[in-house]
Amino acid sequence: MISGTLTADPMVDAAGVLASARRARATANTAEAQLLVDAVTWAQLHVVDDLDDAATWWSGSRTMGQDTGIPIAGPGCPLVAESAVVEFATAIGLPQQAGRRLLGEALELAHRLPRVWARVQAGSLPAWRGRRIAEATTDLSVEAAAFVDAQVAPYAHRVGPAQTQRLIEVAIAQYMPQFAAERRERAAEQRHVSVDHDQISFAGTVRIDAEVDLPDALDLEDALQAGAAHQAALGSDEPLDVRRAKALGMLARGEQALPLHGTAGESEATPPPCPPVPPTKRAGREVVLYAHLPADALHTSDPDAVAEVTNHGFGLVTAAQIATWCGLPDTTKITVKPVIDLNTELTSPGYRPSGTLDEQVRLRDRECVFPHCHRSATHADLDHTVPYDPDGPPGQTTTRNLAVLCRLHHRMKTHCGWTYTMVEPGVFLWRSPYGYQYLRDRSGTSHLTPEPLPPPGRPEQ
Repeated sequence: MISGTLTADPMVDAAGVLASARRARATANTAEAQLLVDAVTWAQLHVVDDLDDAATWWSGSRTMGQDTGIPIAGPGCPLVAESAVVEFATAIGLPQQAGRRLLGEALELAHRLPRVWARVQAGSLPAWRGRRIAEATTDLSVEAAAFVDAQVAPYAHRVGPAQTQRLIEVAIAQYMPQFAAERRERAAEQRHVSVDHDQISFAGTVRIDAEVDLPDALDLEDALQAGAAHQAALGSDEPLDVRRAKALGMLARGEQALPLHGTAGESEATPPPCPPVPPTKRAGREVVLYAHLPADALHTSDPDAVAEVTNHGFGLVTAAQIATWCGLPDTTKITVKPVIDLNTELTSPGYRPSGTLDEQVRLRDRECVFPHCHRSATHADLDHTVPYDPDGPPGQTTTRNLAVLCRLHHRMKTHCGWTYTMVEPGVFLWRSPYGYQYLRDRSGTSHLTPEPLPPPGRPEQ
């Protein structure tokens, strides 16, 4: 129970709470790192030579199914007796599968990710971040795991899941080409659309899950946005996500968003309905790919050449896959980007950026640039890092004065005392209302304040 009276200076109290929370987090990090050491030591005391006696992963989601006979850590790690996993998990109060995961990730770190392991034990990397990396590398070869370890260790304290996964994909493509090919084949077979009729919510909604080709996903995205915009133009004030969901139903019924033609005397409060029309075949598909690869890669004899595609996110695909998308029968125009030089300074004359400038900044930042935020730049806001002055000089809307912020963090910057400066394009120095400083770039977030600073306007004690 917490008791006591508040002091007359809530700002000092609030700063003290933050400082206490940081100390508690540091203590917890130390304890979690020690738990990993104990897990490795315990495992080393119970090494077995026979896979039949060893702890292995379960199939599926690792929470149900049958034993697959796959060791709990990657190649090069010792096998651990199944009975030892049960004993260890029970002793620390974890379910068996959670204990199995902890031991496996500890072994993965200690034996296959030594650089990441050293950072966890030195206290410069939280144990949970190390475990997240270890979980993602278990299926990699020794060489691929070593590559990820060397690449991610210096930045592990600030990278997000997307950056880690990107390095893992590169490692697989470079060191495990056969495995990469098998994964591509499996992924092609995993395309599906599932409508969960059996789980109907009290509101009468059901969930839909799908995995489709990128061009099909882009076409669907365009159709949903058009349908949502059409509903808004007809007077709907429902949230965007609700309108997008309704647009999907309209597509299923063959309805299309039609041009709006105002009729004299019609009330704005009762807009005319969007009449259903028979579905028509699309005249042609324009494929726009933000692909980072040599210009002649689509025409080389190597179908496994790796390309980076950044449409609405990030992914590694092969040149053959891009060629397949672009060669579909209804494809009438192919645009492979970026044709925008991300290092070129672009300027728009007014407040709103041009389409090219807007595209350039979103491609440069990829995500909201607030510390630790990984929301996609696709539907985020563009913010003037130095506020736009309508009476100021021209050239305020420029590459060096625009950044991607999601709506929440745009509000934090505008109304809640957060400030930031663009050190260079794509690199941002943030300061919180209580004086904490963070450096955010495309590799993630770095904390620059080892100890709490006095709140703004407060002298140091």
